[in-house]
Amino acid sequence: MKQPNSQPTAELMLRETASQTAGPYVHIGLALDVAGLPERDEEIWNRMARPEADGEHIEVVGTVIDGNGDLVRDALLEAWQADARGEYRPEFDLEQPFNGFGRTATTAEGASEWRLETIKPGTVTRGDGRVMAPHINLAIFARGVNIHLQTRLYFEDEAEANAACPVLNAVESPARRQTLIARREEADGRVRYRFDIRLQGEGETVFFDF
Repeated sequence: MKQPNSQPTAELMLRETASQTAGPYVHIGLALDVAGLPERDEEIWNRMARPEADGEHIEVVGTVIDGNGDLVRDALLEAWQADARGEYRPEFDLEQPFNGFGRTATTAEGASEWRLETIKPGTVTRGDGRVMAPHINLAIFARGVNIHLQTRLYFEDEAEANAACPVLNAVESPARRQTLIARREEADGRVRYRFDIRLQGEGETVFFDF
């Protein structure tokens, strides 16, 4: 009896899908308000925490800067994070006080800053038992970015937790680690953190290959 060939033949193998840049129309599908389109009934956007959500309510703002030092005005960011207890929520429901996933964007019409309304996340314990400092995961999409970029936002007022975080300290250069630290600001009685993302050049933000 003839045994089936365990290796796929060239005729049966699928071609690799061609890559495309993430834009310039990414806002049309994922940021309807920014694109000037009517929002869906359940829209994933930049308000991740309602007033009744547990934890310290914060605002996170920033810009995206290209290799020439110019603002990127068509970037879309996706954010996901743990709640105040350091737990990730598996489901998304706009009726619950907190959702750990959100989107935000910069625009060509003058809103060069992206913005998130959320809560400060707690420490997260990895599968190996080591504890990661409070952080927000960010994915950046923009015109000319062939594969979305992934980075993390840590908080400058969590120095002790940052010093022990295994992921943050996997970045060997202390100067490079600073590109992942959001700076605390006080704005109109609210706690705000600023995190500017540099895509290239001097002060380039650390990006991860998760």
